[in-house]
Amino acid sequence: MKRALALIIVPVAAFGLAACGSSNSSSSSKKSGSTVMPGMSMSPAPAAQHDTADVMFAQMMIPHHQQAVAMAKLAATRASMGEVKKLATAIEGAQQPEIDKMTGWLKSWGASMPSSGGMSGSSPGSMSGGSMSPGSIGSGNGMMSAADMTKLGKLSGMAFDKAFLQMMIRHHQGAVTMAKTEQAQGRADDAKTMAAGIVTSQSAEITTMRKLLASM
Repeated sequence: MKRALALIIVPVAAFGLAACGSSNSSSSSKKSGSTVMPGMSMSPAPAAQHDTADVMFAQMMIPHHQQAVAMAKLAATRASMGEVKKLATAIEGAQQPEIDKMTGWLKSWGASMPSSGGMSGSSPGSMSGGSMSPGSIGSGNGMMSAADMTKLGKLSGMAFDKAFLQMMIRHHQGAVTMAKTEQAQGRADDAKTMAAGIVTSQSAEITTMRKLLASM
């Protein structure tokens, strides 16, 4: 009888120890986090890739958009044509969110913000990030001078409508040029996607503005 009991107890005890070991292993695994499968790397995901062209695109386009928004705000009280007011509202609605996005990019990239001088039509080389060669982002950027902005702010009615359309066409052409350069030279997917949208939307607005001018 004693031998029979021993034969039963020994396997049961061994099973209990194995189960306990398995439980401890499982508990330890939970404390250490997710299970790491063979071949998996625990290194953090790489930061979003970008290059100098992406930084320059954002640094130049932020003040460019800010000036367009300032011009659009003037149209709310000075324009006489409903079509001009509608266009100005659309420009402000599209470009302010893009300003916010580009500001976020520069912060995440550790890049400097553009100087406020860009609002008055400063030269491309005055922007943060260094000087730019001809053909780079910022060349022929269509920015209005301080005198242009002062002149526009003094106009109203049809005189304002005409000046606004003429200036905004030139302004948009500069943005399209900058955006195309970003598409060709940039690396950041988000920046290149925004650039493509700018080319499409602002080219369409240029067509609309030319038609409005022709009808005046």
